[in-house]
Amino acid sequence: METKNVITELRKNAGMSQDEFAAKLHVTRQAVSRWETGETLPNTDTLKLISKTFDVSINALLGQPRKGDRLYEKMDAELIFHTGNHFPPLGLVASGSAGELGESINSYLTAWAQGGFEYRDSFLVENECPRFSTGDGKGIILQSVRGMDLYFLVDIGNYSQTYRMFGEKNRMSPDDHFQDLKRLIQAVGGKAERVTVIMPLLYGGRQHRRNYRESLDCAVALQELSAMGVHGVITFDAHDPQVQNAVPLMGLDNVMPYYQVLKTLLREYPDIDLKNFMLVSPDEGAMHRNMYYASVLGVPLGMNYKRRDYARIVNGRNPIVALEYLGEDVRGKTILITDDQIASGDSVINIAYDLKKRGAHRIFIAATYALFTDGFARFDSAYKDSTIYGVLGTNLTYQPPELLQREWFRDVDCAKYIAYIIAALNHSISFSELLDPQKRISALLDNRIVK
Repeated sequence: METKNVITELRKNAGMSQDEFAAKLHVTRQAVSRWETGETLPNTDTLKLISKTFDVSINALLGQPRKGDRLYEKMDAELIFHTGNHFPPLGLVASGSAGELGESINSYLTAWAQGGFEYRDSFLVENECPRFSTGDGKGIILQSVRGMDLYFLVDIGNYSQTYRMFGEKNRMSPDDHFQDLKRLIQAVGGKAERVTVIMPLLYGGRQHRRNYRESLDCAVALQELSAMGVHGVITFDAHDPQVQNAVPLMGLDNVMPYYQVLKTLLREYPDIDLKNFMLVSPDEGAMHRNMYYASVLGVPLGMNYKRRDYARIVNGRNPIVALEYLGEDVRGKTILITDDQIASGDSVINIAYDLKKRGAHRIFIAATYALFTDGFARFDSAYKDSTIYGVLGTNLTYQPPELLQREWFRDVDCAKYIAYIIAALNHSISFSELLDPQKRISALLDNRIVK
């Protein structure tokens, strides 16, 4: 059935006139009349209200019932592109640093838009950032973007990217990636309808507050983006999300991949017994995420206290002189240690060894950004002697092939999550439910069937 017929039948079955139907949905009678003649379609928010009010799926409203179709919180992202509303055309500007992640996100967007009003073979916007022989660079947008809703995707942690300078090959640093992002935004020349930056690993995120006479890199970077006309920034697991206070008039959403991590953990290790499971925070700074996991899983929580020597500074930080475990007995328990980053990994490996001495059964480590700045040797050794059982990290930043080949490593894919966020933002739909994954985690635990 066509949408106009579905709406007409819904109204008549409810015994309502067009006036009564319009009042129920907070629209005019003329709007209902245009729906029923097929002149227009309800907008996205109204479709959601009709779905909720009359207990009918959006698929059915659009005349596309499909057996076994799973709606996403009553609004399947696939159907966002089929509502017939006119929003700015979507464009995904994936810099070279985020090319692989961009392709994966684009595959979801194009699949959802298939056959819809906004279908295109690709939402990716061609771009490049070439370098002169002196090392100077420039950003180039290779197609028209006038009036588009642009999403710039950048991975400032991708150290595999290189450029030539005076005949020498240089690895790109976070500074280089951030500068290329600004070059690409400049290249748009203000012609886009809206510019949003998706920067999972937030530039300068570890330099988020001032203690001495030192820079505030993250705050200044956000202010630069705001001054360039950026509408909002989407980041993941920011080291300190309060840095958004530096740009009160620009949106900054800090997204946590809680559901994606748990889904991967339970899918890859289906024998985990949650009745004999607990969380251990690597330090007080990571307590909030570990408290969340412990709460939704209904399991105990412990913490390691890092005692530092505040009289000395080594490599810009006060060195750790001792680790002290606080919490209930870990003997015989399966442990999950979660943090935002694995940098060198020394701290978390030392914690794992300490927990193993205390009688822990299996130890898993999860980090949003598994960077391994000092290589994989200590993790290889810890896995070989059964100190750790597995490490989980997301694809929100570069993962070298040698990491993906490690037997102990599991990749947490977040591309679909980002695609959901882009689809919602492009159609001016709230994605607050995407930021709170509690319902999906509850369903995951109820079923223990991960799809």
